[in-house]
Amino acid sequence: MNIHPEELRTLGNPALLQRPKTAFFCSREYPEAIEKPTYLWALEQRYAGNCVLSGFHSKLEQAVFRYLLQGPEQPIVYALGRGIQTNLRFEYGTEIEAGRLLFITLFESGVRNITTETAEIRNLMVADLADQFFVPYMTASGNIERLLAHPVAQGKPIYTLDLPVNTPLLQRGAIPFRPAGVLGRPKSCPPPRPGGLTL
Repeated sequence: MNIHPEELRTLGNPALLQRPKTAFFCSREYPEAIEKPTYLWALEQRYAGNCVLSGFHSKLEQAVFRYLLQGPEQPIVYALGRGIQTNLRFEYGTEIEAGRLLFITLFESGVRNITTETAEIRNLMVADLADQFFVPYMTASGNIERLLAHPVAQGKPIYTLDLPVNTPLLQRGAIPFRPAGVLGRPKSCPPPRPGGLTL
């Protein structure tokens, strides 16, 4: 998959696609131990103004989206597994008008429901557009593991939490993220440069 801008249906500020983007993925079922450090990661993204790209589908992804949305200048790219519906403009009009929220999809507005197939296409789109990944947890042999093995994700840095439950991710080369930057110490997950390179 190689997404061209003209293929996307969008609602919001398309200039956000030109920013370096961190894709956020987390499995639907996850250990409670990852919640606090994931929220600290989200805090650092708000503090630094880093653009976060996600389908915001799992429970933790949705919680992080709601938190990021509170940042007055937080750039967010929300990838949909269905078409763009008119209610989104009413629900998120303030953030859209402020230029800090962009909805993207590959589907026409007539596609109203998310299916296994459309969710997979959405995730591939996110991986293709991302410069790097933050994956606080993934289940073994699950959708995220298959996604990270896909060619569209190859060569892009993957960050995760330095916890025993993430040993499979760390063993495959994921970089440990330690949420310390907001406290004034060096961050282990810097903002990405365009092209997938990190500082």
